[in-house]
Amino acid sequence: MDGLTSLNSFLAVHKPQLILSGVPEHFWPTLCKKIRDQIFDSGLSFQMARIDYEDDEKMPYDPVWALIATREMDNNESSHIYLIDHAWTFKPNSIKNNLRNVPGLLERMSNLMQVNGETVEERIVNVSKNVWRYAHTYAIGGDDFSVEDRVPVWYVLDELGSAVNHSDSPNFRAVPFIHVPDQMTYSLLFPVENVQEGDRITRNYVEGHFPEPRQREAMLIPWQHYDHFYEDFTPEEPDRNYFLEGHIVETLPDLEVLKNRQRPTGKLKVFSEYRFINDYLNTPEFEIVYNENEADILWYLHHYKSFEELSKNYPNKYVNQFPFEYVITIKDLLAIVSRRCSAKYEKTYSHKLETYPLWLPTTFNMKTELAKLVSCYTQRQNEDLDNYWICKPYNLARGLDTYITDNLCLLCRLPASGPKIAQKYIEDPVLFDRPDVGHVKFDIRYVVLLKYVNPTEVYVYHNFFLRFANKAFALDNFEDYEQHFTVMNYTDGVPLYRMLCADFKDEWERQYANHSWAEVEKSIFKMFAELFSAATSKNPPYGIAKSPQSRALYAADIMLSWHRQNNETVIQPKLLEMNWMPDCQRACEYYPQFYNDIFSVMFLDKQVETCTKVL
Repeated sequence: MDGLTSLNSFLAVHKPQLILSGVPEHFWPTLCKKIRDQIFDSGLSFQMARIDYEDDEKMPYDPVWALIATREMDNNESSHIYLIDHAWTFKPNSIKNNLRNVPGLLERMSNLMQVNGETVEERIVNVSKNVWRYAHTYAIGGDDFSVEDRVPVWYVLDELGSAVNHSDSPNFRAVPFIHVPDQMTYSLLFPVENVQEGDRITRNYVEGHFPEPRQREAMLIPWQHYDHFYEDFTPEEPDRNYFLEGHIVETLPDLEVLKNRQRPTGKLKVFSEYRFINDYLNTPEFEIVYNENEADILWYLHHYKSFEELSKNYPNKYVNQFPFEYVITIKDLLAIVSRRCSAKYEKTYSHKLETYPLWLPTTFNMKTELAKLVSCYTQRQNEDLDNYWICKPYNLARGLDTYITDNLCLLCRLPASGPKIAQKYIEDPVLFDRPDVGHVKFDIRYVVLLKYVNPTEVYVYHNFFLRFANKAFALDNFEDYEQHFTVMNYTDGVPLYRMLCADFKDEWERQYANHSWAEVEKSIFKMFAELFSAATSKNPPYGIAKSPQSRALYAADIMLSWHRQNNETVIQPKLLEMNWMPDCQRACEYYPQFYNDIFSVMFLDKQVETCTKVL
């Protein structure tokens, strides 16, 4: 294959990636040749040098190595693009396991980072703490890949690449590059300024535009020292654009048209994309149909956005979604909406490091509120309070790309891997004593029904669903999924502990005789009422819109925590997330009348024993 044909083939696959990464076009032919012929010639242009701090004490954020140019380099000269190997590719929850089990990795990383320890385990701990000063990230995009495959990957460059120091005015860039045919990943190192022999090679570790400069400063904490992260960390509600950013435009129903809508008479015809409704909805007031045009009730599994069109063209139909309901089903917006309840709690409680409402774990948006997270972290550290945080993507479930840490450097690096929230990890959860296991974490899933908005009407299904960790809880071993997470039904070979809510209540009375379950549940229902009051208190896009044609079902995941209040210890529910279009297979299998009851409340205005109105 001649050079031109080879280049054309290379660009046919990789040109979008090169453009997206900002690799100048004049480097492309050289890059093609170097990858094809596996040319790693960075040693001809650079030399590593260990930095001597002489009498100055080296601080933790100071670099160990520097990379020096051994020749002049013109940034317009096409030959000056270099392939840099990745010495280690990992997921944050597999670091210690990798260091224990991959031959030679611990020794190589210890030398690269210049860390030591008296025992192997001490070295593993020290490398785990320091790796975030060396780690960078990329993610694979595209619908051809599974959700698991698209979880961001972290990597450490080889010794030469890791010696490139940070600068706000860099003379080089380094970007990850995936060679598609063999799925090999490299980093591409190339100049953006002319370089003289003897110059130190630098790059910008935090690229991009940051409207709030303190966000960028916080992201640079692993490599630079700042003294001013001690201010008030109370988040502020963002503007309209934030609520709309990244969302498909939704139309709003024409409320004037719907004033004259007629409720369907006779059997209500249900078109459902969810097979468990088709299998289990069998009360005689409803009929399953397989044509949307015939249906009175449309139950979709995809996001529905055309509420205005529905109101004008089919005013008598129902749909199983509300306009702008994503303000509670996406994690960053859920936190914003929940904080609207804070005022009533601030009058009662006054601890300066406590955030409100108490049922929302202290939460920060890592994309926009990282500086506030750092401030909260710093103040907690100064008061010797625990500082474990759980970091979750806005819109993923099943614990994917979710990490628990007290490492500030990791917290400051995670925004580079995509939008996430950081929540204060519940350090004192109410535990469940499992036979043969011990006291484990558990969470509770409630089904919540939104029937009307303004006036808002909310119901909760009594029969909740339980998930349990498989190992006894302790504030350690955060890489151990079965100790700290409760979602076990997506992992092959992992045992799943099941319990019906009636059995749980009986066991609760035995384990927590001094804490009535009825009182605990009353506080949970109060939490749901406050949440939906807040979520419908503002017009779209800040809140859920009024829509007489809409009915919706959500799943709320909560945990219980111990809380000191007025010199006594009480149980405080904590809202973890609200789930859109949850899987209700288990609900149907445990309680075959589940959909009969749900639909009777939502569409027939019936009172059923299994549902309680909370708002």
